[in-house]
Amino acid sequence: MSVVGRLHERTVYGRRVRVLCEALSALLPPDARVLDVGCGDGRITRQVADVRPDLRISGIDVKVRRGTYVPVDAFDGTTIPYEDRAFDAVMMVDVLHHTDDPSVLLREAARVASGTVVLKDHTLQGRLAGPTLRFMDWFGNAPHGVALPYTYWTRDEWQRTFDALGLRVETWRDSLPLYPAPASWIFGRSLHFLARLTTPGRRAHP
Repeated sequence: MSVVGRLHERTVYGRRVRVLCEALSALLPPDARVLDVGCGDGRITRQVADVRPDLRISGIDVKVRRGTYVPVDAFDGTTIPYEDRAFDAVMMVDVLHHTDDPSVLLREAARVASGTVVLKDHTLQGRLAGPTLRFMDWFGNAPHGVALPYTYWTRDEWQRTFDALGLRVETWRDSLPLYPAPASWIFGRSLHFLARLTTPGRRAHP
């Protein structure tokens, strides 16, 4: 692992995994088949599965790394290789801003999910949001060779896409304690969001 990778692991990654695991576990429906799209090394996937043993979770990613925490299958980054409504829920954690057009993969997630899409990503909001997000993206992903198109959207852009795809926002959180102070003052703010979306024709979860 590179110097940058080791620094990220020590200062950011462990806390981020814990916080996201807790938040994601609370949003996924009970007894669900869950697909984690763009799961990376599968560490978050594994911890969610440990917290929620009622879930059956599998993962896919464009770059399958060695030594993943869960079995990970490869896909092309555009088409999810499963039939319509093959899963009860799909989750994507900091995936869509690595695509040129987030609506393409989000549409695929809505297609293969029979009820719920849980999404963690970024919001282009506030002073110097763009440069801050690009730095975080590079710091966390450059060591792994992840594509960095830096595709960040405002909340209005996210909402327009949800509306176009027939996705209803059931839960939206834009305050996630991913970083300790004082780093949270710079890298936290409202730059991150976590949403639970209901797919077309499906009722909201209790």
